[in-house]
Amino acid sequence: MKQYHMLQNLLKNKFNTYFFYDMIITRNMVINMKDLKVVFMGTPDLAVPILQELINTTNVVLVVTKADAYVGRKKVLTPSPVANCAAANNIEVYKPSKLKEEYEYILSKEPDIIITCAYGKIVPKVILDYPKYGCINVHASLLPKYRGANPIQQAIYNGEEKTGVTLMYMDEGIDTGNIIDAIEVPILWSDTLLTLEPKISDAGVKVLRRSLPKIIAGENFDLKQDEEEATYVGYLKREDERIDFTRTAKEVYNHIRSMFDTPLANFTLNGEEIKVTHALIGEDSYPGKTGYITSVTKTSIGIMCQDQEITILEIKPSGKNIMLVRDWLNGKNKEELLGAKVNGEN
Repeated sequence: MKQYHMLQNLLKNKFNTYFFYDMIITRNMVINMKDLKVVFMGTPDLAVPILQELINTTNVVLVVTKADAYVGRKKVLTPSPVANCAAANNIEVYKPSKLKEEYEYILSKEPDIIITCAYGKIVPKVILDYPKYGCINVHASLLPKYRGANPIQQAIYNGEEKTGVTLMYMDEGIDTGNIIDAIEVPILWSDTLLTLEPKISDAGVKVLRRSLPKIIAGENFDLKQDEEEATYVGYLKREDERIDFTRTAKEVYNHIRSMFDTPLANFTLNGEEIKVTHALIGEDSYPGKTGYITSVTKTSIGIMCQDQEITILEIKPSGKNIMLVRDWLNGKNKEELLGAKVNGEN
């Protein structure tokens, strides 16, 4: 956080650039933002508000996104949210399978600037070096903390009280480029991935709106990241979804909310995988019962963690829709559930 606060102090300085509707006015020139040729690269819902802001304020000549993916139980081939946004605005969409080999079409659009947000692929140096104003990334953390994939989930998982968005120049490393601007976003105790992601998107729009004119005018900040503060986040693996009840109840709660509404944290009971969609930290403690169901009420089950119970209120049993634990308990022998071991056999 030290570097973030240093940046905020610098941003209090006055600039010689003014943004008036769609015009950049500097001492030496007037630039119409609608003349700025932008290539946007992004894929998930997180990136859609960023793209829409650029569509509204610049000339987006091409949108690059990942290939259509199979979604849901029926495996329906579905375009990315960014592709859908581009299509709705009549903007050309490009879906290269191997960006290192299929970059020439992007460069043929002669972009003045390339802006990315959660694209999901490494951008090769030949693309990074092309635009006059550089390649800019909107990253969902306060860099240099949480470089890499899934920074929002990891911040919740780790129990952070704040995260944010960083605007940065791209280089050949993974989120290692120089910082242009950043905005802090508080993480509420009730926040989940589902509720925090839109706040991050909104912050991304704000930071881009604030700093894009300065980038074009050459008056933006360009701060090297502090490598001593750097941390990395990898892609989620299937085993990361399994709840470890040997951790504290607070840590288990953070795990559950970091994975809602997707992919959902889970545990097994009698060999069946049960995904958890809503839980609270309980008040009771049962020493020596870690990993066991230690309470069953009309509306919940309690599972003992390292220090106290986690109270499970809503679940998604294997092959079924999300349901309240109250409904799941109907027809079950509550006495048999009490004392059952989760994530293993009795």
